[in-house]
Amino acid sequence: MDIQWNILAEYAPFFLKGTLLTIGLSLAGILIGTILGLFIGLGKMMKNKWLSFPFGLYITLFRGTPMLVQIMLIHFAVVPLFTGGTNGIAAAILTLSLNSAAYIAEIFRAGIQSIDKGQMEAARSLGMTHVQAMRYVILPQAFKRMIPPLGNEFIVLIKESSLASLVAAPELMYWGRAMQGQYFRVWEPYITAALIYLVLTLSLSYVLSRLERRLATE
Repeated sequence: MDIQWNILAEYAPFFLKGTLLTIGLSLAGILIGTILGLFIGLGKMMKNKWLSFPFGLYITLFRGTPMLVQIMLIHFAVVPLFTGGTNGIAAAILTLSLNSAAYIAEIFRAGIQSIDKGQMEAARSLGMTHVQAMRYVILPQAFKRMIPPLGNEFIVLIKESSLASLVAAPELMYWGRAMQGQYFRVWEPYITAALIYLVLTLSLSYVLSRLERRLATE
């Protein structure tokens, strides 16, 4: 395997820009997805089955279909409805957010349901409303248990952000494909992209493990 370091040096600035956009897309996806996921998870937990049905359907649709299909539909059908044209970055953020929201909703649901029901009853007996009890008693306890699965979802999201290259969002994989198409080389662009993804995921795993240990001691 003959590595051509000169083309790697040429594309280094592009890989840097692509890495920054990959991080940005992943952060936007996880932040928006967490907010949506909380409300969807709470919605699915409603006792009224007719009210909870749309939330369950949302989770089923986004968990049961490939993200590739989702990003294509959003890029070519949904985004043009609002902007009048396609936009790869907007489509990527929207797809990552909506997809992660479905998984995060289940993480919130499982985390909340893992808390003993007596905690809610005790909070209500102290005069708290259901919303207050959820905010001040249940969610803080559940959040500690949700850190590992939320971290795993973030790691998955970083890797799945590579699909944004298919809709011309200039993230990391986009520049890898551009380099491969220009020089007809395979090893340099894809090994470089793989190593960068590996560094990102390992760094995040380290941060999450430190956070878990810190929360465990509190």
